[in-house]
Amino acid sequence: MDFDLNDEQRMLKDSVEKLLNGRYDFDARRKISASPEGFSREIWQAFAEMGLLALPFSEDDGGLGAGPVETMLTMESFGKALVVEPYLATVILCGGLLRHAGNEAQRADHIPAIAAGERLFAFAHSERQARYDLFDVAVSAKRDGDGYVIDGAKGLVLSGDSADWLIVSARTSGERRDRSGISLFLVEASAPGITRRGYATQDGARAAEIAFENVRVSADALLGPLDDALPLIERVTDEAIAALCAEAVGVMEDMHGATVEYLKVRNQFGTHIGAFQVLQHAAADMFIALEQGRSMAMYATMMASDGDANERTRAVAAAKVQIGRSCKFVGESAVQLHGGVAVTMEYKVAHSFKRATMIDRLFGDADHHLARVADLGGVIGE
Repeated sequence: MDFDLNDEQRMLKDSVEKLLNGRYDFDARRKISASPEGFSREIWQAFAEMGLLALPFSEDDGGLGAGPVETMLTMESFGKALVVEPYLATVILCGGLLRHAGNEAQRADHIPAIAAGERLFAFAHSERQARYDLFDVAVSAKRDGDGYVIDGAKGLVLSGDSADWLIVSARTSGERRDRSGISLFLVEASAPGITRRGYATQDGARAAEIAFENVRVSADALLGPLDDALPLIERVTDEAIAALCAEAVGVMEDMHGATVEYLKVRNQFGTHIGAFQVLQHAAADMFIALEQGRSMAMYATMMASDGDANERTRAVAAAKVQIGRSCKFVGESAVQLHGGVAVTMEYKVAHSFKRATMIDRLFGDADHHLARVADLGGVIGE
C-alpha cells in the first residue's frame, strides 16, 4: 500500500503549517484561548480563505471534495499548534452529519455558510448519564402539530457556547437506552427555550451545558431518518475519532520534539543532560510510542469511510486504544524529562499534555475502546 502523499496533499500540509507557524505561535494561542469567545474569528476566516472549512464537502455542495487523508493532514497540523478553533465541532462532526444525512435544501442552506466561515455549528448529543454510550439519549422530541417540541439537557457540547446552529439528538420513540427511536434536528441556537452555559475546558478549548425547554422546531428541521439516527451518529463519531487520532499525533510530535531539544540544551553536572544514556533511551521510547500512534492514526484514517460498520468501528476503536496509551506515555515522559517547568502554564508542554489527555477521554478512553475491540472479536476479527 502506498502511503506517500500526492502533490496536492503535500501542498495542503505545507500551507497549513505555514499559516500556523506564522500566526499561531504559543503566545498567540494563549491570548486566543483566554479571549471571551475562546477562539479567533480572524484565524477562522483565514481557515475559510485557505479552503480548510470546505475540505470534506462535495464540490456539488460548494466544498472541495477532499477525503480522510486531507482531514488527517489538517488535524495533525492543528495538533502541533494546539488550535482551539471549533473545527472538530463545526466541520468534522456537524459537517459530517450534514454530508451524510442532509437533504438537498439543508445542504444548500448550511454547507456554503460553513465553508465561508459564516456559520458555526455544535453537536448537542452527550448527556450526563450516558458516559460513552451513544445510544443513551433522554432528551425528548415530541410531535406537536406539524413540528416537534424538544425538552431536556445536553452536556459537554464542544464549542456549544459560540455556535450559531445546533444539531440535537433527541428521542422520538422508545426508552432511554434503546438503540432505535433517536432522531436528529437542526435547531438555531438562539431559538426560544434554549439556555446555554459556556465554560473553558481543561485543554483551553470551550464547551457548554445546554438546556431545552419547550423548544419548538418545524418538521423540516429533521435531519436524516426519523427514529433511526444512531447508525449515522456512530458513523460520524468514528470519523471524528479518526480526526482526533491525527490531531493527537501532532500533539505528541510537538511534545517529543520539545523534549529532545530540551535534553540538548539543559545543563546539569557539567554537561547537557542529553548526554546521559538513560535519558536518550527515554526519548527513544517516546519516539516509539509516537510512531505506534501514528501508524494507528493512519489505519483509522484509511478505515474511517469504510462501508462496513463493524470493520470501521473495529479499526477506529483499536486506533483509539493505541492513541490513548501513546498520549499518556509521551505526555508523562515529556513532563518527567523536562522537570518542573513542564507543569507550568507558561510552557507549551503543559498545555500539550492537557490536550493529549483530553483527546484520550473524548468519545471514550483507551479502556472503553479496548472493551469495544474485544466485543468485536479483536482487531483482525473472526
